[in-house]
Amino acid sequence: MTEENREYRTSQIMLRNQFHGKDKFKIPIIPKGNFGDKDFQNLLLIGFDRTNIRDEHHLNRMVHFFLYDYKFERIWKKPDYDIEKLKRYRAVLSPDFSIYREMNPSMQLYNTFRNRWCGAYFASKGIRVIPTVSWGDENTFDFCFKGIPKGSVVAVSTYMVSEHGNHADQKDFFLKGYREMLRQIEPERIICYNTPFPEMEGNIIFVDYELSSWKYQNHSKSSKYAKYLTGQLSPVKSRAILIKRGYVFPQQEEKGMGSAYGGEWKPKKPDDERFIGKPGEIKTTKDKNGNLRLTKIGEDGKAVSERHFSDQGYPRHHSIPHDHELVWEHNHFHWGDTKNYWDGNVPEFKQYGGNDMDTIFPACNTLEDDRFESIEEFKDCIGRGDEIEFEWKGVHFGMSGCQPKPEHRIMAYLWNQPDTEQYFDTPDDALEYIVAGDRLRDIITQIDVLSRAF
Repeated sequence: MTEENREYRTSQIMLRNQFHGKDKFKIPIIPKGNFGDKDFQNLLLIGFDRTNIRDEHHLNRMVHFFLYDYKFERIWKKPDYDIEKLKRYRAVLSPDFSIYREMNPSMQLYNTFRNRWCGAYFASKGIRVIPTVSWGDENTFDFCFKGIPKGSVVAVSTYMVSEHGNHADQKDFFLKGYREMLRQIEPERIICYNTPFPEMEGNIIFVDYELSSWKYQNHSKSSKYAKYLTGQLSPVKSRAILIKRGYVFPQQEEKGMGSAYGGEWKPKKPDDERFIGKPGEIKTTKDKNGNLRLTKIGEDGKAVSERHFSDQGYPRHHSIPHDHELVWEHNHFHWGDTKNYWDGNVPEFKQYGGNDMDTIFPACNTLEDDRFESIEEFKDCIGRGDEIEFEWKGVHFGMSGCQPKPEHRIMAYLWNQPDTEQYFDTPDDALEYIVAGDRLRDIITQIDVLSRAF
């Protein structure tokens, strides 16, 4: 064996055995950090991806890893690379390598090991470390709480398991693991990043997700968040509050772990109700413009196709009527193929089973209901093949994410004006579309959305 081979085979990057765990998996133990009450007053966090060796403004924050794993994978591969930078902050939460419920159990164990190894390594370099705790289903409970001494301060996040958009919360899953964590670790304090569920017990320190996010990290002195960010006011806002053994946090709605696909799909706005129903029924509804829609409900109670009696402002691409398939995958759905009937031979929109057609006219979404709250919401919507009708500066536009073959691209156009279409390969490209002189990316949360499918 050459010296080079020997060094590689015996290096800690290969063996990772310098921290000895007590359990059968030998998961490294993160030693208890020395923390006092002042460490948790007006606490805000900063994402690892926003830390900087030259940072002079956020050193009083604790560093978190509630991020996509690829943003901090180097912490595992090159653990020394960021040590000097991390030493400058108040404390560091151990890296939250994902333990999604759908993961192979070996990967869940591996990511638990990586969490604790990195935390133990940081502590060996003089950094105060707070273990981040994640879990999967009950089969992970025999290892996912290991490596954390009883009475430690720990950190959890409810963000991924809270309600988002059309996805229900995963509270039952979260609370089952949370209560097991309380039993096994008996934590002194629990930092909760994002709003805690009311059922959570323990000495909970609520950390405001929005105030800690990158969006407000560098707000000017005139910002409405400036007094929070400079410590003049506590991040705890003056709303209805709940008390958890002496700690206070607001009862509010905020925008990992749990399912990698999110919680079960559920209607969020009035118009979404048409996608759920009795198996076999066909729902008849109208959009804001009074155009009829027939929505066919499949055997599992979820819509499988929809017929539109409108050309979406571009008759070259849509016959009246035309059909859209709906494809459900992992608690999401997207629009599938479009079927046009240019020859006028329109097939019957057949039901499953013998249920009667259900004619309903639910309250249509308001302009505010359909407004895009963020760029990410638009990208998700158009990326799933949605058709959007909107107005800006008095000009009427359309955009479609499900194009007929062979394009399969996003199309934007002026409403009812042939030969104005422009094509884009991705949602990010579509955000560069010039809308009445403005880039869509810059105005997407301000436009009046006249209709969108969901």
